[in-house]
Amino acid sequence: MQQIITGDESWVHHYDSESKRQSMEYRHKSSPSPRKFKVVVPPRKVMLTVFWDSEGIVHIELLKQGNTVKSERYIISTLRKLNVRLKRVRPTKHAILHHDNARPHTSRQTYETLHKMNFVVLPHASYSPDLAPTDFYLFPKLREHLRGNHYESDEDVQAAVRHWFR
Repeated sequence: MQQIITGDESWVHHYDSESKRQSMEYRHKSSPSPRKFKVVVPPRKVMLTVFWDSEGIVHIELLKQGNTVKSERYIISTLRKLNVRLKRVRPTKHAILHHDNARPHTSRQTYETLHKMNFVVLPHASYSPDLAPTDFYLFPKLREHLRGNHYESDEDVQAAVRHWFR
């Protein structure tokens, strides 16, 4: 279990409105309820890729909107950096990698690269996003922390995400 490194991606928006719970306030029963407006999620966002294990965060990467994650980018930009970082922060650990079945993760090129890097890949059940550990804990906690804040630029979002992961 301690050898497993799990990775996943998620969009982080420049603004996410507060949740119902976060926007709650105490009011007397006779006081009128505040009007809540539905907020449309703005299109500005950053792609977060994170790898973590039982000891904590191993590697994070943030990609500005407009860039797409394809096999080549995933191999060059993500897996190689992850491999270098792992050798530095977990040098004695033999890594078992768990990531979902997104196309960049399952391409022949990706599997060949993972094999060359001596990663063992833990299979992820097809069409089972509910099995991604990152979606149960890490991303909801991050979103809860960022919710209600306005970020002017991609760099502001990236700084807030990096700060939260420290």
